[in-house]
Amino acid sequence: MRVILRTAPTHALAPDRLRALRDLLDRAYDGDFSDEDWDHGLGGLHAWIEDERRRPVAHGALVMRRVLHRGRSYRIGYVEGVAVQAERRRQGLGGRVMAELERAIDGAYAFGALSASDEGAALYAARGWRLWRGRIATLGPQGIVRLPDEEDSTYLRPAAGRPLPDPGEPLVFDWRDGDVM
Repeated sequence: MRVILRTAPTHALAPDRLRALRDLLDRAYDGDFSDEDWDHGLGGLHAWIEDERRRPVAHGALVMRRVLHRGRSYRIGYVEGVAVQAERRRQGLGGRVMAELERAIDGAYAFGALSASDEGAALYAARGWRLWRGRIATLGPQGIVRLPDEEDSTYLRPAAGRPLPDPGEPLVFDWRDGDVM
């Protein structure tokens, strides 16, 4: 079965293409993909794979986020909405999507970050993403708030060989509604 990898920024996608990508995510996450989850993946770069009928079967998005670490603000590439249609899993499609997003991370960001589900962690680890061993926090309306539940699911990837932050100091992510990570 022939598939095609495509990429485009959110603003270049027609409403029907965005709806098709959202529908894929809703199905792949068994209805556990909220409007806030969808919003988090908008505004950056989408990479998706279409089948021969132009239906999306895999997707991932890359958005810019700000992370504070040791008094410095980093511009990072944050991966969102990675999903593969259930019957197309374990065929390398997620890896192809991730390769395209990683290429963008290497070209534009200090490092990449993502929050992995238990099911997705193996894909990211196999691609060289590293589990963050330090603390995670957010700079929200109430100030800096630690996010201990995110400390066992946040993965980082060095961009173009650049060093990763020191896990001895926390990563403080920018605030957003819904799941911060």
